[in-house]
Amino acid sequence: MKSNRNYPLLLSGQFLGAFGDNAILAVIVGQLTYLQKAGAITGAELRTSNTLYTSLLFLPYVLLAPLAGYLNDRYSKTAWLTGGNALKLLGTGVCGLSVWFGPVWQGLGYLLVGVGACFYGPAKYGILPEILPRERLVKANGTVELLTLVAILGGAIAGSVLADVFKDRVLVSYGVLGAIFGAALLCNFLMAPTPANPEVRLNRSVGEFTGHLRDLLRSPRLGRVLVGTALFWVCGAAMKINFQPWGLDVLNLPDNTQIALLGLWLSVGVMAGSVLAGQLHPVGDLRRTQRHGFALAGMLALLWSVDTLGFWRAPVVQLGPLHLVVPVVALLIATGFVAGLFLIPLNAALQAESHPDKLGKTIAVQNLFDNLGMLLAGVFVFAGVKAGLSASGVFLGLAVAVAALVSWLRLPAQPAVPGNL
Repeated sequence: MKSNRNYPLLLSGQFLGAFGDNAILAVIVGQLTYLQKAGAITGAELRTSNTLYTSLLFLPYVLLAPLAGYLNDRYSKTAWLTGGNALKLLGTGVCGLSVWFGPVWQGLGYLLVGVGACFYGPAKYGILPEILPRERLVKANGTVELLTLVAILGGAIAGSVLADVFKDRVLVSYGVLGAIFGAALLCNFLMAPTPANPEVRLNRSVGEFTGHLRDLLRSPRLGRVLVGTALFWVCGAAMKINFQPWGLDVLNLPDNTQIALLGLWLSVGVMAGSVLAGQLHPVGDLRRTQRHGFALAGMLALLWSVDTLGFWRAPVVQLGPLHLVVPVVALLIATGFVAGLFLIPLNAALQAESHPDKLGKTIAVQNLFDNLGMLLAGVFVFAGVKAGLSASGVFLGLAVAVAALVSWLRLPAQPAVPGNL
C-alpha cells in the first residue's frame, strides 16, 4: 500500500536539498569576491579557486555513477534519500571547519555534499513508481523538475545574498545551510520506507550499465545525441564558473548577488527556448539542431565582445538593489534561448528512440555524460586561466569549441528503429 505522505515529503526534501546544493557553492565562491577586493588573492587565483570548487560537485557523479545506481536498486530508496541529505549535512559541517583550519576544509566539505547529491539523485526519480500510481508519473516527474529548477535558481541567489550579508561571519551562513539540509533530511526520514531488492548484484548492475553505455556510443545517431546534450552542459557550467570574474572585471558588478543574477537571466532564456522548442520540433526532428548550435556559438562570441564594444554597457537601470546592464541582460536571455532550442530536441530524441525497458539506464548514461561535460568545462576554464585568457577570452574560446563540435555533430536524418537501444 502506498503511503499518502511520501510524495509531499519527497517534494519538500528535494526542493530543500537542491536549494542547499546551490546555496552552499554560492557561499563558498562568494568569499572569493571579497578576498579579491581586499587584495588577499589575485584575479587569476579567484578564477582558479572558483573553477576547482565548482568542479568538486561533478566529480562524484562521474566516478560513482554506476555504484550509485546499484545502491539505489539494491536498497530502499528512502534510505538513500535520507543518506544523501545526511552526507550533505555532514559536508556543511566540514565546510564550517574552514573558519578555523583554512579553505581546504571547504573543498572537502563540498566534495562530501557532491557525494550525497550523487547518491540522492537516482532515488528521487526511481522512487516515484514505488509511491505513486502509474497515471500520475508524468505529472510527478514534471513537478520534480520544476521544483528543482526553482531551487537551483533560488539557492544560487540566496547563497549569494548570504555571502554578501555575512561576509565577515561565514559561520552564520553555514549554520543557515545546515538548517536547510537538516530540514531536507527530516523530510526524508519521515517517509514510509520503500522496499529493498536483495536480488540485485553489484557486478551485474555495473555490467548492464557499461554494456548499455557501449551500445549507445556505437549508435551513429544516439551516440552523437549524447555528445550534444553534454555540450549544452559544458556551456552552462563554463558560463557559471566564468560569471564571477566576468561580472567583477568587465561589468564592474558590486557584489555576489548581482553576479548571481547573471545566471538568472541565462536560465530565463533557457526556459523560454525550451518551451518554444517543444512547439517547433516534432519528436525526433533534429534537422535544425546544428543551426541552433552555431547560433549558440555566435551568442558566446557576442558575450566576448562586451569587453571591447562599449555599446553593451548602457543603459544601466537601477531597481532598488538591482544593478541591471540592460543590453547584457538581453544578451544573456538570448544566449539561453538558443541553448534551450538546441537541447530540448536532443533530449526528446534520446528518450523516444531508446528501448522503453532500458530508458532508466539511458537516462543514467546521459547523466554520466552531462556531468562529465561539466567536469570538462572546469578543466577548460582552468586551462584558460593558466594560459592567460581573460574572463572574456574564455567566452571566445568556448564559442570556438562549440562551433567545432557542432560542425562534427552531423546527425542522421532518420532515427534509429525504436526499441533497438
